[in-house]
Amino acid sequence: MNQWYMLTVVGRDRPGIVAQLTSALYEGGCNLGEASMLRLRRNFTILLMAQFSGSMEALEALVRPVADALALCLHIEPLEGDLHEPRDPPDVRITVHGADRAGIVARVTGALAAAGLDILDLGSDVAGSEQQPIYVMYIDGYATQGIEALRTALATVGVEGIVVHIEPIQTFSC
Repeated sequence: MNQWYMLTVVGRDRPGIVAQLTSALYEGGCNLGEASMLRLRRNFTILLMAQFSGSMEALEALVRPVADALALCLHIEPLEGDLHEPRDPPDVRITVHGADRAGIVARVTGALAAAGLDILDLGSDVAGSEQQPIYVMYIDGYATQGIEALRTALATVGVEGIVVHIEPIQTFSC
């Protein structure tokens, strides 16, 4: 029986990490599912779903040589569920920016959670200069209680010098 696993890989970025990891998985008989890869400054991380007919230990044996050769941290967990489980598509995109200071993510995501947002994707960056850093955050999510509930919840956060934009996302089915 094939089992889905989540691989988490973290380390110093360099060209070829994804190619080497996915080649080892492919050559070992894995089917790849969803993945999310990004760089944070000079660091690399990937979350990767892999379907494999062997044990978790056998999967690790496929990937460990690549991880060790590239000095990457590797973590593997079995997943429950299926790749094609039904899920709600994102229906809202939220952008946040303001003077960088501690607590922006906690305050904004706390307000959004209280208003029923299911966050599906979140990214952030620091822009500006060292003297005047600006924090920028992008969130895609599903508004379980509607977009107006999100606007209401974020109204007080915006007063604190943080600019928030909320836009509906049009999803189309084929």
